[in-house]
Amino acid sequence: MVPVWAPLSEAGCAVRRGSAYIRATTRKDSCRLNLEARNDISPALRIIPREQHNISRKNISKAALRVLYRLNEAGYDAFLVGGAVRDLLLGGHPKDFDVATSATPDEVKKLFRNCRLIGRRFRLAHVVFGPEIIEVATFRGTGEDEGGGDRHIVDGLIVRDNIWGTIEEDAVRRDFRVNALYYDISDFSVRDYVGGMQDLQDRVLHLIGDPATRYREDPVRMLRAARLAAKLDFRIDDAASAAFAELGPLLADAAPARLFDESLKLFLSGHGLKSFRMLEQCGLLKFLFPTTARALQRGDEALRALVESGLSNTDARVMEGKSVTPAFLFAVLLWGEVRDLAHALIARGLDGNEAWARAAAQVVGEQCQRVAIPRRFTFTMEEIWSLQPRFEQIQRKRVFRLLTHPRFRAAFDFLLLRGAESPALRELGQWWAHAQQLPHDTLAAALSGHGGEGDGSMPTPGKPPRRRRRRKPAGQSDAS
Repeated sequence: MVPVWAPLSEAGCAVRRGSAYIRATTRKDSCRLNLEARNDISPALRIIPREQHNISRKNISKAALRVLYRLNEAGYDAFLVGGAVRDLLLGGHPKDFDVATSATPDEVKKLFRNCRLIGRRFRLAHVVFGPEIIEVATFRGTGEDEGGGDRHIVDGLIVRDNIWGTIEEDAVRRDFRVNALYYDISDFSVRDYVGGMQDLQDRVLHLIGDPATRYREDPVRMLRAARLAAKLDFRIDDAASAAFAELGPLLADAAPARLFDESLKLFLSGHGLKSFRMLEQCGLLKFLFPTTARALQRGDEALRALVESGLSNTDARVMEGKSVTPAFLFAVLLWGEVRDLAHALIARGLDGNEAWARAAAQVVGEQCQRVAIPRRFTFTMEEIWSLQPRFEQIQRKRVFRLLTHPRFRAAFDFLLLRGAESPALRELGQWWAHAQQLPHDTLAAALSGHGGEGDGSMPTPGKPPRRRRRRKPAGQSDAS
């Protein structure tokens, strides 16, 4: 996607002083914000009027427009902000629309009966329109003594931040320059305080402020950088990426539930494979999924093929509007460590079922210390893994029992992904694919003719044994 806004004319650059706009009379180049790698965060307003950008209200949620208009009519400043503005300028179609306003959360609640206030770390207003929620945030301030509210920081990490401020302060408090663009409902212009428009044109992600400070405030910003770079096909500024190696371990201090939500955004938004590769490239995968990184470091190319195929298939399903489940994806990501540990336990003489159960419990337990995967998903993951050895048991009763298992389809899809591990597994996947298409009687005959509960080798589905001729009693002829 390429930005389609027009460059600013000499009269199109403005600086705000109070409530008035003072038109600049300098050359066009002086209107552009010059923020180098030092990440200067002094705000300098650039206004892009409606005729010079491509955002249309037709592409904005009607619910978001209602919120913007209501706030504006009540005398408050109200702006569409963040990823929605960024994606609209890039020609995309955002799913979520966030609003920034000068109104406090309590003032927002007074305006909307369908509003609820949430959050302790960041106080927010959610305005609910059926299944759609418009998140409304009050402008964040930078000083302890401004605008009321409270802020609490522990070892550089912001644990509570409810200081209200101005839009200029709000802009420099955001994470990346491309996320600090504001669409003004009062005149349909776009406001840029920190050089976000230039970054959209250059297709680069600059962090606002000193990277070390900003990552210590919120380590999840490192994951967000990788996710946005993958989604937008942008490069990460060197100053923003240089700190990953040193500060990546801070992700261990992030709330596991929050890292679960961020993992879903990384892998279930239609660009999971690119996000995975970006995490590896940035050296962040080992801090989010240490067991996955550890298994891949062993150089198992079949495992890498399985992981990348699983992510690619998930991306395709998202793009086609089909359902996806985190359980299957996490089962793919953690498979290598579970498989290797189970085989090691079996080699030490442990029963197969017990070995798989113990391996699954150990790997899931370790991963949940980083990413809080809900039990409803870990239970499905463990079933998918435990069913894999059962696909090798080709006996009549076992085959039909497995075919009726509630997790059969997910486990079978997983088996197909494992085809990269060996030709035998590819053949096994083909056998089960064929077996599912056969009528019950045909499959039963093929399995019975192969010895029923016999040696476990693979009969060929669809070729039942020949009927045995009944032996006639002694002395009876064919004519009798």
